[in-house]
Amino acid sequence: MEGLKGLHHVTAITSSAEKNYEFFTYVLGMRLVKKTVNQDDIQTYHLFFADDKGSAGTDMTFFDFPGIPKGSHGTNELYKTGFRVPGDEAIEYWEKRFNRLDVKHTGVKEVFGKKTLSFSDFDEQQYMLVSDEYNKGVPAGIPWQDGPIPLEYAITGLGPMHIRIEPFEGFKEVLEKAFEFKEIDSEGSLHLFEVGEGGNGGQLFVEKSTVLQPAQQGYGTVHHMAFRVADKQVLDQWIDRLHGLGFQTSGFVDRFYFKSLYTRVAPQILFELATDGPGFMEDEPYETLGEKLSLPPMLEPRREQIENYVRPIDTLRSTKTFEKEYE
Repeated sequence: MEGLKGLHHVTAITSSAEKNYEFFTYVLGMRLVKKTVNQDDIQTYHLFFADDKGSAGTDMTFFDFPGIPKGSHGTNELYKTGFRVPGDEAIEYWEKRFNRLDVKHTGVKEVFGKKTLSFSDFDEQQYMLVSDEYNKGVPAGIPWQDGPIPLEYAITGLGPMHIRIEPFEGFKEVLEKAFEFKEIDSEGSLHLFEVGEGGNGGQLFVEKSTVLQPAQQGYGTVHHMAFRVADKQVLDQWIDRLHGLGFQTSGFVDRFYFKSLYTRVAPQILFELATDGPGFMEDEPYETLGEKLSLPPMLEPRREQIENYVRPIDTLRSTKTFEKEYE
């Protein structure tokens, strides 16, 4: 059976789709490649930010559930989302940029031989930039060509996800025996796992965390994370494999832009497996990705109802020119 290929996407919760769009577009310079709704809750926006072409392994997505309370960070949590940048010089660029734009960050730190820069947004959602300076493994994506960030510094995809977990040994067993990850390094309570071709696009930082209170999901926290599989045939094999190992799963779910399955692997930790295609250009051209409200065919007959639920957000960018911001 073909194994997991690496990270696919991370989905988090925001208090404001508008502020979220502004932060990812104008601060982080990631491209909005799909503006749609949560297929299980059509009153909720679902925004997808990714590389220039919306490649699998590069996207961070957000729900804005109406009325949801603020979450709290702790143990048993998909705690911090990583983003890849081309090298150490890019990390230095982002530290200066965050200082200029008053983005909260912790300064540059080295983790497992990689330069990293952890930061947070207006919801205290946690992120980190990770340098690809010495990286080998899963190829990076393509930076947003027309965005505000110089291409030599721009975000190119997802980097390692930092997970905090209390029942560490049990979680390690799940990663290794069920999902075929390998532990390749450790630093104190932090353990490095990788899958597929490995490298920043196929790694997890797993922190054994027994002191913190359990995290509470809400806005400012991650909802779930997904790993890549090649196609539906491989996904079906994984469904059979996980059922055979005693996991409860969603079974096959067709999200139109990709095919999925979901399974909870630890308290509050939800994993998804998702296919690489068909992708976000299935219903929109490259030039105007993310500019209109896209609905999968199953929801298209309900467009008028859905447009009454979600307020308009101006995401027009194809007529704008973004000057590259070198400082």
